[in-house]
Amino acid sequence: MNETLRALILAWLALVGHAAIAAPAAVPGRPQKLTSPDQVPAGLAKSDWQSIRAAYEAGRHEFQPAPLTTDPIAQQAYLKASNAKAEDWFGRSVAVSGDTVVVGAPSDASNATGVNGNEADNSVKDAGAAYVFVRSGTGWTQQAYLKASNTGADDLFGWSVAVSGDTVVVGAHREGSNATGVNGNQADNSAPSAGAAYVFVRSGTDWSQQAYLKASNAGATDFFGGAVSVSGDTVVVGAYREASNATGVNGRQGNNSALEAGAAYVFVRSGAIWSQQAYLKASNTRVGARFGGSVAVSGDTVVVGAYLEDSNAIGVHGNQADNSAPNAGAAYVFVRSGAAWTQQAYLKASNTGANDLFGGAVSVSVDTLVVGAKQEDSNATGVNGSQANNSASDAGAAYIFTGVGPVTPPVAGLTLRLAPGAGGERRFIATGSPGGAHRLQSAATIAGQWTDVPGAGAAGTAAANGEFLLEDATPPSDTVFYRAVGP
Repeated sequence: MNETLRALILAWLALVGHAAIAAPAAVPGRPQKLTSPDQVPAGLAKSDWQSIRAAYEAGRHEFQPAPLTTDPIAQQAYLKASNAKAEDWFGRSVAVSGDTVVVGAPSDASNATGVNGNEADNSVKDAGAAYVFVRSGTGWTQQAYLKASNTGADDLFGWSVAVSGDTVVVGAHREGSNATGVNGNQADNSAPSAGAAYVFVRSGTDWSQQAYLKASNAGATDFFGGAVSVSGDTVVVGAYREASNATGVNGRQGNNSALEAGAAYVFVRSGAIWSQQAYLKASNTRVGARFGGSVAVSGDTVVVGAYLEDSNAIGVHGNQADNSAPNAGAAYVFVRSGAAWTQQAYLKASNTGANDLFGGAVSVSVDTLVVGAKQEDSNATGVNGSQANNSASDAGAAYIFTGVGPVTPPVAGLTLRLAPGAGGERRFIATGSPGGAHRLQSAATIAGQWTDVPGAGAAGTAAANGEFLLEDATPPSDTVFYRAVGP
C-alpha cells in the first residue's frame, strides 16, 4: 500500500473517531454508506476526503489484481486443398512435424501421378491425394500435391499419413498390386485391396517419391497401409486384415487361417534404400483382432493397436488367454535392439470392457504412450475419475502409460550390495570394471520398467579396485528393485 495513502486513511480514521463523540451519526469502526463519490463521509472535512480520493486514484494499481494474460492458444491457419471438391475427404488423416503439415484426401479423384501433377482431370474416382503445407513465420502455404506413382481408382491414397522431418509416408490401403517388398512391380493389380505405402522425401522445397512399400506377404484384402507412422529412418505400416496365424516377431507368414488377425511391418532406411526389418504379430494372435489397426513409432519403440482383441485382462502383462471380453481391445509394445525386435509389453485398459475398442488409436513419444478407446462407457470427466459407472455409452476414454521403450541392459559382472546409509537414503557398493561409468536404476517389479534414479549420487565411476558407491537419496516408501547399468 502507498505510504501516503496509508497515512491519510489512518488520519481519516482518527478524525472519524473523534467526530463520533460530537456527531452520533458517525460510529467508530462502523462503515458508512456513500451514495456518490462526491459525498463526504461524516466526521471528515471535504478537503481531507479529496486528498484521500486523489491518493487512492494515484495508487490504485497497487490494489488491482494482475490482468489476465492472453491465452496463447489460437487458430493460426485454415487449410483447404488447392483443388478442393465435394466428397474428397480432405482432412481424413493429418500429421505434423515442426513447420510441416501433411493432410490426406483419400477420395480426391485426379488422375495425376507423383508430385505436383495435374489436379484438374477428375477421372479416377477415390484415387486419393495428400497435401503438404509449410509454415514461414506465422504464414502457411501449400508446398506439394502428392499422388501415388501408380494412381488407381478406389485406392484411397491418403487414408493414412505420417511425417518426420523431410520424410512423408502415405498409406493407400485399397491399392491392388500383387507386388511384395520395396519398389516391386506396380502394374499387376491382381491383389485387390492388398494395400501399399509410399515414401516421399524433401530436398530444399522439392518433394519426390523415394519408395513404394508392400508387405512381404502381400495378399488381397489385407489393407496394408491402413495405418502408417514414421520416426527418422523407421517406418511402420499396419495391415489390420492380414490373416496369418503367426505370433510374435518374424513368424511364419504362409498360414492364412486367422482371418483379419492383422500384422504390422517395420521398414528401415539406409541412405536412400529401404528394406523390411520386421514382421510383427500379436503374442496372442486371434481371428478378427485387427492387430495393426493403429500403429506408432518413436525411435526404437513401436506400438500396435488391436482394437477388436477379446481378452478380459487389465493393465500390463495380464492374462491373454481368457477371451470373455469381445472387442475390448489391446495394444502391444515392441522394442528394437540393434536390428532385432522383441515384444516388451501387452497393454490393456485399467477398466477393460467388452466393445470398448481399446487400441483404436495409439501414439508414442520416447517413453510415454497414449491409447484411445472410443467406445469406453464410463461417465467420468477429466483426469483419473471413477471408471466404475458405465452409464455413458460410447463416451470414450484415453489411457497414458509410461516406461515403454528400450532400457539399457545390466552390465555383465556388475553387482550391487547394500551399504550403510543415513537419513533414509539407500546406498549400494557396486563392483564393476575399473574406470567404467555406471548408474543406478529402479523398478517397481523385477520384470522392469526400469528408470534412472535421480540425483548426483546415482551415477559413479569404478575405482581401480572396481568398487564405487551409488545411492538413492529419496527412495520411495513402496518396495523397489535396483540394478546398475552401463553408460
